[in-house]
Amino acid sequence: MTARQPLFVGGSWVEPDGGHYEVTDPASEETVGWAPEASRDQVLAACAAAREAFGPWSRTAPEERAAILGRAAGIIAARLKEYASLAGAETGATLGTARALQVGVAAARFRRYARVEPAEWPIPPQINEAGPMGKAGVMGALAVRQPVGVVTCVTSYNNPWANPAGKVAPALAMGNTVVVKPAPQDPLSVYRMAQALEEAGVPPGVVNVVSGRQTGVGEAAVASPDVDMVSFTGSTAVGQRIAEVCGRDMKRQLMELGGKGAAVVFDDADLRSAVAGIGTTFSFYSGQICTAPTRVLAHRGIHDRLVEQLAAYADRLKVGDPREPDTVVGPVISAAHRDRVESYVELGRKEGAVVVTGGERPDLSAGFYVAPTLLADCTNDMRAVREEIFGPVVAVVPFDDEEEGIALANDTDYGLIDYVWSGDVARAFRVARRLRAGGVGVNTVGRNMEAPFGGFKKSGVGRDVGSYALHAYSEVQTIVWPG
Repeated sequence: MTARQPLFVGGSWVEPDGGHYEVTDPASEETVGWAPEASRDQVLAACAAAREAFGPWSRTAPEERAAILGRAAGIIAARLKEYASLAGAETGATLGTARALQVGVAAARFRRYARVEPAEWPIPPQINEAGPMGKAGVMGALAVRQPVGVVTCVTSYNNPWANPAGKVAPALAMGNTVVVKPAPQDPLSVYRMAQALEEAGVPPGVVNVVSGRQTGVGEAAVASPDVDMVSFTGSTAVGQRIAEVCGRDMKRQLMELGGKGAAVVFDDADLRSAVAGIGTTFSFYSGQICTAPTRVLAHRGIHDRLVEQLAAYADRLKVGDPREPDTVVGPVISAAHRDRVESYVELGRKEGAVVVTGGERPDLSAGFYVAPTLLADCTNDMRAVREEIFGPVVAVVPFDDEEEGIALANDTDYGLIDYVWSGDVARAFRVARRLRAGGVGVNTVGRNMEAPFGGFKKSGVGRDVGSYALHAYSEVQTIVWPG
């Protein structure tokens, strides 16, 4: 697994101008492989290749594009074990997560966009009467969807399969071409995805992958005059920079950014369900997920019991080698990120929070591990409560009544997904409608993968997933004629 990976540009596997850099297993700190460092010229060449391929690809019949996506899904599914092994080594994900929720979800997303039904195709061709036009009567109007063009897809490190698949599959289905800039920590999986697409019959230039640790790689992929749209998943700070660059040329943007999900738990809630849902923050991707319910707002009537049960839940989780079948919590992505997470725990202490459990580095011989950590006696103005930590850390803030719970939940720069737990379903939905978040889970942390996904405020711009992704990667064109 230590081969030197080439770039994928214009349908060819190209040696990088900048050489290669080491990709490290977060669990063992051993070398997984060597990723290519693209030069600015190579990034621009990838964008130019995507531009050249756009015309023919956009005119390809949707059924032919769908057939290619279907074949790619089959190839990925057939290599599930191989690809999951690499994904686990790059990200530190547990075996179950790498197989089912990384590679498995990627295959499902390619398969889903290979099966777009005519009824869900965004704005199917239709003639509408636009209104009177003098004595001539009415104007006919035909509204259709057109592909945006060349899309730069900048992907996140926490899921190098499902995240890029969620961008590439609907973009290609709509007739766009793509340049994928993977996260520098785990780009090797994305090259395997490109290989699967090549084998499935994607024409040269339709899919390109360029990686690198230097910020100039991503900047060039965003700023290129050949690029019409940028789809980004990552931090709000990087998203703001991308928005500035896109603004110069009025490029379309789709951004899924940071989150600090509030979990509002009322005194009539099923605490067992709430604890299990909130506990996913400790275990799922080791808290490295923007949808995690990391900011728990607990009604005072159940506050102490909730803290006690969350602490017991965290203490039961096995932290260790993600290749072991009974491991629940693996490492975070890097030593630098581990230090960042630990710094927030220490900051919480200094701000007055009580570390109920966790807070120490697990006693393991290698790897970038953080113990599941619970902070209590918190207030909503603490930085450890307000800022995205992106690790297995949960902070609990008490509230007294419904109005205060809603106010605390909305007192944040973020608004991706919030959660409500209550035995009173009417109240749960009433509260959900008042939360300023792109999504709200009622008595669950589960997601409907056909529902629109995206955030309010600094958590993002636009919506995708399911049929909404077909809208996201297309433009509306209106054709009119005399009636």
